Amino acid sequence: MSTIKVKLVKGLIGTRQDHRATVRGLGLRRVNSVSELQDTPSVRGMITKVAYLVKVVS
Repeated sequence: MSTIKVKLVKGLIGTRQDHRATVRGLGLRRVNSVSELQDTPSVRGMITKVAYLVKVVS
């Protein structure tokens, strides 16, 4: 199965609590941190939910 790299590009201050939890679920801690995850529908949904905070990098 393919993988996908996700990078946190915006800080979490002032964001909703459930969005912060989603970012933590993606394995991201601080700005510019990168996490490599399996490309599954659930991960894609999490990325879509917090799309204004993260960026998919190749």
